[in-house]
Amino acid sequence: MSRGAAGLTSDVVIVGGGAAGLGLAHRLIGTGGTTVTVVEPRDGPVRPAERTWCYWDEGPGDFEEAVTATWPLLRVHGPDGDALTLDPAPARYRMVRSTAFERLVHARLAQAPGGRLLRATADTVRDVPGGAEVRCTDPDGRTLILRARHVFDSRPLPVLPPARTQLLQHFRGWFVRTAANRFETGVADLMDFRVPQPRHGLAFGYVLPLAPDRALVEYTEFSRTPLTTEAYEAALGHYAREVLGLGAFGVEAAEQGVIPMTDARFPRRAGRAVFRIGTAGGATRPATGYTFAAAQRHSRAIAAALRDGRGTVPPPHGRRALAMDAVLLRALDTGRIDGPAFFTGLFRRTPTHRVLRFLDGATSVREEWGIGLRTPVGPMLRTAAELPFLPRRTHPAPGSRPQPAPGGPVHPAPGSRTHPAPGSRPHPAPGTGESPR
Repeated sequence: MSRGAAGLTSDVVIVGGGAAGLGLAHRLIGTGGTTVTVVEPRDGPVRPAERTWCYWDEGPGDFEEAVTATWPLLRVHGPDGDALTLDPAPARYRMVRSTAFERLVHARLAQAPGGRLLRATADTVRDVPGGAEVRCTDPDGRTLILRARHVFDSRPLPVLPPARTQLLQHFRGWFVRTAANRFETGVADLMDFRVPQPRHGLAFGYVLPLAPDRALVEYTEFSRTPLTTEAYEAALGHYAREVLGLGAFGVEAAEQGVIPMTDARFPRRAGRAVFRIGTAGGATRPATGYTFAAAQRHSRAIAAALRDGRGTVPPPHGRRALAMDAVLLRALDTGRIDGPAFFTGLFRRTPTHRVLRFLDGATSVREEWGIGLRTPVGPMLRTAAELPFLPRRTHPAPGSRPQPAPGGPVHPAPGSRTHPAPGSRPHPAPGTGESPR
């Protein structure tokens, strides 16, 4: 890192310190010999509220110190009340809170010879001869100009790219403490369809036990429009009291967010030396909302590309996975398939480890063919046939900075919720699945 006429100079500047930006910084400082500057706003109203990210992984992984809880078993409740308990071994479902993740990677940045965390607001990013330039404003109002060979920008897009289908995964969750022990600490309820279903889309509950008397309890919808805070509160109250039967409980904190579920084509480049990462770069899995694990896999691929001297970076998801997601999104949006029945059947008829690999985009064509034959074949084929003829239209962005709601902070998601619904819910993805969830 050096200071030149234009300001601070480094090999890489990363704009935004969320799951994608800090994950990439961690990978780059780990390769050695690369100087990295992460630009983040200081604490205050500009910074997003604390978020929850979930994912599945087969080992401790790089961020185990930031993991809040893990679960060896998953559970899906069908609309009829039948419970399906799933064993994802050797993987476990993991929860990471954004504050712990930031603290861990910030410490690693401070210890790395080429690492730097700059508290400032990025104003503009543009190509310049030999690389790119980021113009920032520091907390004292001074202008800083950063030069780098490559810039990776994770800031939310003001407008999403044109899409044939766009749904929203929107949710609100309570961190509850019950008067009596009500939760099985070894089981995470990934999708609970015992909630009233909306006229359009689908809804489910989501429960992550933290102790016998503590859990994150969430209400999630896949639909075109978010609810009001009052509507989320009513749905959560019904789920907690009538479906889960929690008895007396208190709400210690709340989080709320919106994740785009879209078949839009996200450009990975914003210039010769400027790349987009995270949700802005297409890391969110369209049909599930999982972001965190995909962003970490993408970070590994970017670090390898820079190490090998490649001028481009690979996409976060393969074309085949995105094509299948586009079909599923359209089938859900048109109502040709029943969402609760579809997801319940997916887990009931397919080995859990294969479903998780499918959600991670790690399955073979033969495995995907077998999974496809266990879905509603007619409606899916009809949808696949019409997709190439549908126009792509611009949809409004779902609001990258939700306003805080009563009862607790708002979290913008995946979100990798960066809580996905199976399909990493950013909350969650496979091999290292996840949720913003």
